[in-house]
Amino acid sequence: MRRIAVLFLLLFAVWVVAAEWYVHHPRKWIAEHRAKWPRAVTLALEWLGNPVGDLTDGLGWTGRDAVAKIQRGAPSNEILFAGLPVRKGPPAPDDIKILDKGDFIVGWSPKLKHPAWCAYHVPAKALFAVTPRPSFNKDKSVPSSPFSSAYSRSGYDRGHMVPNYATVTRFGPEAQQKTFLTTNIAPQTPRLNQGVWRDIEHRIAEFWTAKWGEIWVIVGAVSDGQNRIGYADIDVPRAFYQVIVAQKDDEIRAVAVMIEQKVPWRDWPTRHIVTIDELEEATGLDFLPELDDDIEDAIEAERPTRLWPVRFWDAFKMLMDHNK
Repeated sequence: MRRIAVLFLLLFAVWVVAAEWYVHHPRKWIAEHRAKWPRAVTLALEWLGNPVGDLTDGLGWTGRDAVAKIQRGAPSNEILFAGLPVRKGPPAPDDIKILDKGDFIVGWSPKLKHPAWCAYHVPAKALFAVTPRPSFNKDKSVPSSPFSSAYSRSGYDRGHMVPNYATVTRFGPEAQQKTFLTTNIAPQTPRLNQGVWRDIEHRIAEFWTAKWGEIWVIVGAVSDGQNRIGYADIDVPRAFYQVIVAQKDDEIRAVAVMIEQKVPWRDWPTRHIVTIDELEEATGLDFLPELDDDIEDAIEAERPTRLWPVRFWDAFKMLMDHNK
């Protein structure tokens, strides 16, 4: 009986090691091997590897970040870390209008009827209590913004670009109201908006700020012009992305994710990590353009294999939050 128990533990240990090795590969590699290997094998590796890998990454035991040394200090309490995204070409729209909302910035596209991108920051300390969610409203200062009712019965959520929770807890109810204007929303499938997208937003506001301090984020949409909804003729993006940056002491770290609309419910955000270079090619935008070239080149070309580590007990909280 003891031998059987020892054998079982050894087999389980091999399974854990193999599963973590498997899920820490780039998503293209995983997709290729899903097609090559027996489905039962890949399912078993992903079923165990995703939660275990997320936990050990959160504890800092596995994975690596994209990190570079930087001489200048972080732009504390400023919306931008290293400049606004710069359009290089398609598929980025050519009609982006900059809307300054005080605590965040919107790159609004009248053609798309939703933001091409938004920029915001999350200070480390939450100074305000959570208040009830307001209603979505048309942005009266922007004539091309749709009415909220244009999303009704479309099958898509009114997806926040700059998130409600991070905004209300850092900047208060007045700033929160601005995140419910239609210049800050885009059509997202419920499984994206209520699943992996919310997961990443929560990690930023609750766990990463506690570990790394102030966080800077660029969020946006990747559109291909294939689908539109509502009487307002709103573009439906094929994917959404986030570029997330932090600086602690003389180190800057960055991670980017790009997530398709058809993402599975409760998917794992680590599965959607891309390099910033890959994201720039997909979006037609140049991110962090004001960084020194050597730092920008280094941090944008490297693909992290994990999302950022957090404090010890927060790693377990993060895993529990994912399963809610």
